Order: sequence, then structure tokens, then C-alpha cells
Amino acid sequence: MSHPDKSDDKTIPAGPLRGLAAAALAIAGTALLLLALVEAWQVFARYVLDAPASWTEPVALLLLKIALMFAAAVGVRHETHFRFALAVEALGPFGRSLLEGFGRLVTAGIGVVFAGFGARLMVETWALKAPGAALSVGLYSLPFVAGGALFVLFALERMLYRGPAANVSD
Repeated sequence: MSHPDKSDDKTIPAGPLRGLAAAALAIAGTALLLLALVEAWQVFARYVLDAPASWTEPVALLLLKIALMFAAAVGVRHETHFRFALAVEALGPFGRSLLEGFGRLVTAGIGVVFAGFGARLMVETWALKAPGAALSVGLYSLPFVAGGALFVLFALERMLYRGPAANVSD
């Protein structure tokens, strides 16, 4: 009999925010797929139809930001983001726990910065229209707000729920 918090799916580790992480990964994957389709249309329209579409570049930029921020947030949850794992592994259990906790706090702090400054930028640029598309310029900051908030949630989840990074796929 398996532990109720243990997952058979090693892609998304168990934990209280597992569903949110799965949704974030689905959003990132969908944005990446749409980005590929938009870029394919851009090439087809420019070189086959000889009528380049003006909307493809701003839409592709928005989709790229969505894919990057949501996938990076899932990377925070999995702790596959950039970190100094060798330094952590060289320490004893207490030092390792302390350094991992500090790293998670720093990651949460980065998420606060992304979300806070992204929200400010979004509000201040919402009335502006993006060139080439009927999109608000503020919309381009929304992935930073959502992704930053997910950074915070996933870093705090790692601190409060799971313990060391080595147990991410338990």
C-alpha cells in the first residue's frame, strides 16, 4: 500500500499544489504549441502568400513569455532551476537544510519581485496598444505577475511541505 501523498506520476511530485503545477505545465505547453503555430503561419504568410501578418510577432512574444514563466515556475516546484547543488550536497544534514531553506526564500523573493514589478508595469501600460496587434501592452506583463506568484507559492510549498530537494519525486 502506498503513502497517500506519494505519486505514481514522477512528472508532477505529490503535494498540496500538485494540480496547480499540472495546470501551469499545461499552460506552458499550450503556449509553446501555439507559439510554434504562430511562427509557422508567419513564415507561410511571408514567403508563400507574400503578405506578412503584422499580428504574429506581438502574439509570439506574449506566448513566449507565458511559456517561459509558467515552465520556470514548475521548475521552481521541482527544484530544477539554477542552484549550487554541489555546495548543498557537501554540507551535513543541518547545513543542507539551512542552505536549502535560504535558497527557497531567495526564490520566493525573486517571485515577489517578478509579481510586484510586473503588476506595476501591467497597470501603468494597460491603456497602451501594442504595435501590430490589438493587444494591450500591459498584457505582456501578466505572465510575470502570474509566474512570479507561482514562484512564491511553489517555493513556500517546498519549504513547508516537502523538505529536501532530493525527495522531489518521492
